Amino acid sequence: MAHDETSEHSRAGIATNTVEAFVALILLIIGVVIIVESRKLGAGWTSDGPGSGYFPFYIGLIIAISGAGILYQALYGKKRRTEPFVDSQQLRRVMSVLIPATVYVLAVQFLGLYVASAIYIALFMIILGKYSWVKSVVAALVVNTVFFLMFEVWFKVPLFKGSLDPLRFLGY
Repeated sequence: MAHDETSEHSRAGIATNTVEAFVALILLIIGVVIIVESRKLGAGWTSDGPGSGYFPFYIGLIIAISGAGILYQALYGKKRRTEPFVDSQQLRRVMSVLIPATVYVLAVQFLGLYVASAIYIALFMIILGKYSWVKSVVAALVVNTVFFLMFEVWFKVPLFKGSLDPLRFLGY
């Protein structure tokens, strides 16, 4: 019986239980950090009631125990999942959204929320949505103009304009 090399290759990758173990380890570390820091604050009972670290201590304890349990199941459990966590096609789909979203977050720092959002919406519609550039640019401008009017003009709630502040000519 012949194997289909393309389907085998696309399913190659990190095992699901390895990813689960890594995430569980991160949870365990976060839980331990919370426990240690809450003990510094005073995790015990005082004459006035619980100390300032009392509740964070128990939340950290729950997180650490959960992380340890997941870590054990991922590494030694009878039902541990050894199939690949994600195949190459799924990873490409995730990255086609994650990378532009990361660039968008960085662009907000310089261009502000409105300009970066307009560019993000337009490019997303053109590249992933396969819309025409005219429809994409119009939609991006309309959406961000409505948001600008809603927040800046009507609600008088200024949103972040970015370090370059490309909309300063509007007086907001």
